[in-house]
Amino acid sequence: MYSPETTKYLIHIYLEAEGVVEKSDVVGAIFGQTEGLLGEDLDLRDLQRTGRVGRIDVQTTSRKGETKGEILISSSLDKAETALLSASLETIDRVGPCNARVSVERIEDIRITKRRKILERAKEILLEHFDEGTINSNELLDLVREQTRIEKVGIVGEEKLPAGPNVMESDAIIVVEGRADVINLLRYGIKNAVAVEGTNVPDTIITLCETKTATAFLDGDRGGDLILSELLQTTDIDFVAFARRGRSVEAMSRKEIVKALRNKVPVEFIADVKREGEQEKPARRPIPPIVAVGEDVRGVSPEEGRETARTGEEPRTEVHTLRNHFTEVEGHHIARFLSPEYTVIRESRADDAEQEIPEIEGDVSGIVIDSVVDQRMLDLIAGKGMEYVAARDFTGIIKKPVSTRLLRII
Repeated sequence: MYSPETTKYLIHIYLEAEGVVEKSDVVGAIFGQTEGLLGEDLDLRDLQRTGRVGRIDVQTTSRKGETKGEILISSSLDKAETALLSASLETIDRVGPCNARVSVERIEDIRITKRRKILERAKEILLEHFDEGTINSNELLDLVREQTRIEKVGIVGEEKLPAGPNVMESDAIIVVEGRADVINLLRYGIKNAVAVEGTNVPDTIITLCETKTATAFLDGDRGGDLILSELLQTTDIDFVAFARRGRSVEAMSRKEIVKALRNKVPVEFIADVKREGEQEKPARRPIPPIVAVGEDVRGVSPEEGRETARTGEEPRTEVHTLRNHFTEVEGHHIARFLSPEYTVIRESRADDAEQEIPEIEGDVSGIVIDSVVDQRMLDLIAGKGMEYVAARDFTGIIKKPVSTRLLRII
């Protein structure tokens, strides 16, 4: 009985017959035309019976009156015997009633094929399944630096709020939700963040916002919206920076944090849509354009930002910001659909925006429009999944979408 485990070679033979033949015809021709050709020791039937040659596998296809196919024969003979057996098969000149041509294409060494598979698998095991034993100095240094920053998280006020080490000394602060947000900002060198720790705004936060330039930087979810509403009612917040919907500040990368803080907007841009019968909030004092973070992408510190404000020189702008779009759209009666990077996906007349919204394609993050937005247009905007709409004003808003922020161009 032949055992596949003992296979050394696999003979690949090409068959071509001048007519339509079946697999059984091919097998019969092989046994019939090689019988006694090589003597008793290499008789194909005896070799199969003693388990030195495996079964004969025939694959054929017939087309236009011709048959072509491949014959596979497994062998556990040595090289010389296998070569002799292969050569004997090329003497077959008829299959059934048809003329035929048989030629050996190649003889595959199964052991080499197995070695190749073993080698490839060994490479995978070497790369994937060994514990990393080398020491990366940079990784160790990063871990130590990160732990040092985490240890620098202090507390401020009677409520013992988590805060960065520069909160009390800095003229600008960033108000975040919790301790994890403070730690993540510290990880990227921003040391003037302080956590609210809940929707009930502590007195310490209220005091800090009265004496410092304050930026609210909260998670892009329902909880962040609720805390922002509470901050707007109880504190003197100057700027608002937005995380993308569904993103939390503690999970944001350096690039995301810098982009969000760079694109912060004055609090007056936030449209506080009132229900009927509510009192309007009193007008807030104007806010000068002061840098509110420890470091932006250009490395501008709070001190450098204040110097720019005093000298009246314009800071360098390398990318388009949401505030730039506010300025360019205002007074021109146009609408811009923006990507998450604040690039213009499409621009149209403000009067045509309502018809453009259902047809807009691509990753649209929001719309800036020099017009008044009503409930109908707001529903279309929210239906497209846009994160914000900046407009000249809002009218007739009864139902405000949870996932879409309303910004007023002033």
